[in-house]
Amino acid sequence: MLKIKKDDEVVVIAGRDKGKRGDVLRVLDDGRLLVSGVNTVKKHTRPDPNAGEQGGILTKEAPINISNVAIWNAEESKADRVGIRTEDGRRVRYFKSTGKAVEE
Repeated sequence: MLKIKKDDEVVVIAGRDKGKRGDVLRVLDDGRLLVSGVNTVKKHTRPDPNAGEQGGILTKEAPINISNVAIWNAEESKADRVGIRTEDGRRVRYFKSTGKAVEE
């Protein structure tokens, strides 16, 4: 079970965008995440008249390593670590500081 999943709110704890918060858009297989509004890059694209695409400079999110983010604990208003425990035969993620389960 992954400790950070899609639609979790995370905060960047290291790198150029340290302190920024955003929602996880996608979890990649190689241990990286796409987070909304974090690690944005400019991509220059050529127009493609066959596909009806206009050229120009696009701003999009680049992947960030999962080790550079921490899940956001809204109750404590701070970044937190995640643990995994079993409750009623199923695995549940919980915040390490409070022990409360992460809402699914």
